Amino acid sequence: MLITFIVYISGMLIIGLFAFRATTNFGDYILGGRRIGSFVTALSAGASDMSGWLLMGLPGAIFLSGISQSWIAIGLVIGAYLNWLLIAGRLRVFTEVNHNALTLPDYFTRRFNDNSRLLRLLSAVVILIFFTIYCASGIVAGAKLFESTFGMSYGWAMLAGAGATIAYTLIGGFLAVSWTDTIQASLMMFALILTPIMVIVSSGGFDIAMADIAAKSPEYLNMFKGLDFIAIISLLGWGLGYFGQPHILARFMAADSHAVMKNARRISMTWMVLCLAGAIAVGFFGIAYFSGHPESMYLIDDGKHERIFIELSKLLFNPWMAGILLAAILAAVMSTLSCQLLVSASAITEDLYRAFFRPKATQKELVWVGRAMVLVVSIIAMLLAINPDNSVLQLVSHAWAGFGAAFGPVVIFSVFWSRMTRNGALVGMIVGAVTVLVWIVYNWFNLYSLIPGFIFASIAIVIVSVLDQKPSSDIVEHFSRANRLFHNKI
Repeated sequence: MLITFIVYISGMLIIGLFAFRATTNFGDYILGGRRIGSFVTALSAGASDMSGWLLMGLPGAIFLSGISQSWIAIGLVIGAYLNWLLIAGRLRVFTEVNHNALTLPDYFTRRFNDNSRLLRLLSAVVILIFFTIYCASGIVAGAKLFESTFGMSYGWAMLAGAGATIAYTLIGGFLAVSWTDTIQASLMMFALILTPIMVIVSSGGFDIAMADIAAKSPEYLNMFKGLDFIAIISLLGWGLGYFGQPHILARFMAADSHAVMKNARRISMTWMVLCLAGAIAVGFFGIAYFSGHPESMYLIDDGKHERIFIELSKLLFNPWMAGILLAAILAAVMSTLSCQLLVSASAITEDLYRAFFRPKATQKELVWVGRAMVLVVSIIAMLLAINPDNSVLQLVSHAWAGFGAAFGPVVIFSVFWSRMTRNGALVGMIVGAVTVLVWIVYNWFNLYSLIPGFIFASIAIVIVSVLDQKPSSDIVEHFSRANRLFHNKI
């Protein structure tokens, strides 16, 4: 298994070196020069979305509570599809029309002609706060993988799991991240198709596995087990987060043109459905496998349920194949962590360093500052991830909610409503982020923080925009031009 991991990581680093040679300016470093085709756009968006949560958090939740936890997957599929359908193409056109904006904060600033730069500053701060938490979740997932697979201490496992990702992101930037994402997405899909099949076969076949699960507890088969209306809405509400995730939206912005989105949507959604179904099947039929092999239960007892994919891979496959399958977890971690590090570094470099301190910085300087910021964000995320008891799913849920509520409504209204104003965007962003942070602390009604955050932010945008002065004629003209270009390209 160790050799498999070494070969895989070496391949990612080689891709990073090739991308280094193809990166000539800051636009290349953070958006790949806007020349990414449909296939890479689709798989890169999927891989950057589905982090270690896909192979650890979701199977672990299904194994612990049964099929009822699959409401998350249903919500995600709906949200992702609507994001591709409604936002992807429009955002690609709107960012190009608005002075070829390279980052989400840059787009907000240009879209609303914010000379005060408050939108840029606030959105960059939101990105840094929530992405640092998100990066920490990836580092925790990678550390648990290395710890479980190679018997390493958590500290060394954390360094080993994150080191390669930091290296190729720092060296190759967006091109390295996108090219490696494509390989990693393919590996993840392979693992999530093969592993559940072997789990079912090893459990005696589909009918016997289902009977064993029902015999252990019929509640495992109940889609509504332990869930009331609020709980189901909370799980489905995860889908709202897609509209505000900077690392996914950056894939739309980097696409070659709006024309690639239709094909990219089909590829990405097919990949997503297969991977989510596979992850659910691993956790669900893992119940049957461990029921028939109680001697192995110690591997996933005492809060170690998030390691079920790891342990099943080691139990059911020879070391070489297990190494390939476990590399899929590393792929999931690396693909998401790399793009999160890059977006965070981009926010610091483009939206803070150049915007406020060095407006005349050269392209070469910006690229190297961006690389330095990748390292800085990585170190901070590692400090947050230093606790081995951190839950991957919990860390992801907080960051996902933060982005979804702070940016999601702003992005949606910005491409659909010409009457939206700068103050509406600013207040909406603040209301969304603050609501999530407060809701996480108090957890009112056991409702997922993303839902009230998204609703309150949307209301704030509408109220403030209606009460505010109408946007200038230049802003309205840019909006109209972007709309015309979008519809002409359909």
